[in-house]
Amino acid sequence: MDPLEKLKRMALPFAELIGVEFVEAAPDRVVAEMIVRAELCTRPAVMHGGAIMAFADTLGAAGTILNLPEGAGTTTVESKTNFIAAAPQGARVRGEAIPVHRGRRTQVWQTRITLAETGRLVALVSQTQLVL
Repeated sequence: MDPLEKLKRMALPFAELIGVEFVEAAPDRVVAEMIVRAELCTRPAVMHGGAIMAFADTLGAAGTILNLPEGAGTTTVESKTNFIAAAPQGARVRGEAIPVHRGRRTQVWQTRITLAETGRLVALVSQTQLVL
C-alpha cells in the first residue's frame, strides 16, 4: 500500500482531533499540515507549545510506523523542542519529519514546523521512538 494512503487509513484519533492532514509520506519523509485553531492556542492567540509538540510527535511516530517490521509497534521515549517563532491563530502550519537514525531498536526523527504561507521556522523537534 502507498505510504500516504496507509497513514490516511490508519486510525489516529488524537491526530484527527488536532486536525493533522498528511500530505506526503514515504519511509524517509513525512509531511503534514494543520490549521492553528482557537482551541489549540494560548494567550495571546498563538499555537500552544504542547500543540506544536503533539503535531511533531505525530509526524515522527508516523515516520517510524512506515519503517516498522511486520507486527512491531512504537512509542516515543524522548522528545526535545526548540521554539523559534509563534504560529498565530488562523495560520496553516506545515511539519516535515525526516529520519536521523533508523535502527532495529530505536528511530530518531527531526521535525521542522514552519508557517506554510511564509516558510518561517516555528519549531525544531527531535524525538526518539522505541521499536516494540
